[in-house]
Amino acid sequence: MTHLIALIDGSGYSQSVCDLTRWVAERTDASVELMHVLGRRSVSSEPADLSGNLKLGARTALLNELAELDEQKNKLELKRGRLLLEDAKTGLAEAGLANVGTKLRHGDLVEAIAEFEGDADLIVVGKRGEAADFAKLHLGSNLERVVRAATKPVLVASRAFKPINKFLIAFDGGESVMKAVRHIAAGKLFADLPCTLLSVGKATDILQEKLDQAAAILRNAGYSVDAGFASGEPEDVIKAKIEADDIGLLVMGAYGHSRIRNLIIGSTTTEMVRSCHVPVMMFR
Repeated sequence: MTHLIALIDGSGYSQSVCDLTRWVAERTDASVELMHVLGRRSVSSEPADLSGNLKLGARTALLNELAELDEQKNKLELKRGRLLLEDAKTGLAEAGLANVGTKLRHGDLVEAIAEFEGDADLIVVGKRGEAADFAKLHLGSNLERVVRAATKPVLVASRAFKPINKFLIAFDGGESVMKAVRHIAAGKLFADLPCTLLSVGKATDILQEKLDQAAAILRNAGYSVDAGFASGEPEDVIKAKIEADDIGLLVMGAYGHSRIRNLIIGSTTTEMVRSCHVPVMMFR
C-alpha cells in the first residue's frame, strides 16, 4: 500500500477518519490525500423564485439579492472546506505524518473518487456524514454509493477510533473475501495482528476446503490464524464475536449473493454496519 484517500466532510466522524488514516499510513508508509467534496447543491444551487406576484422592478431586486446571498454561501462553503482540510492536515502532521496532501473538489462525490482512485490503494470514509440522522443511527447517504462505485478497498471508520490489536475476517468462500485474504497476506497493514477467520453457517466440505485454503494463505504469510465455523444469524454471531474477543476491525467482501455480504451492502442500510462499533474494511 503506497497511497490512500481519506474523505473529510466535517461530520463527527472526520476525526475518526483522520485517526484511522494515521494508523494505516503509519503501518504501511503510505502517502495520504485528504479530500473534501463540495456537492453541487452546496456550490451551484439556483436561487429559489420567491418573487410571486411582485412587480418587475421589485422582482428583479429580490432575485439579485438572492443571487448575492447564494454567492456568499458558496464562498463560505469553499472557505469552510479549505479550513476542514487544513485542520485535518495539521492534525496528521502533528501526529508525525509528513506526506499528506489535500484536494478540494466540486461536484459529485462518486465522480471525484472515480477521478482520483486510480493512484490509490485504499479509500477511508466515515460511517455517517453531516446529514446522517444520529438519533436513529442511519448510515450516511454516500456510504453505499462510495462502496458500490469504488474499485479499491474501502475502509469505513467507526464513530471513535480505538487501538486495533486484532482483526476478524467474515468468511463466506466468495471471490471478494478471497481477494481480501490475498490482499492482507501480500501487504503489511495487518502484520503481527492476530486474525480470526470466521464462517457463519453450515460447514460444508467445499466451504471447509476454502476456509482451510484461506487460513493457509495467511499462515504462510506469517499470520496467527484462528479459523472456524459458528452457527446462528451472521449479524448476531459476528457482532458478539467482535465484542467478546475485543476485535478492533472487521474485514469482509462487499458484494455477492451470500447472506453475509447482503447484510453489509444492499438496497437499504443494514444492521451489521449500522451497529458495528469497529471499522469495517470491504472488498469487492
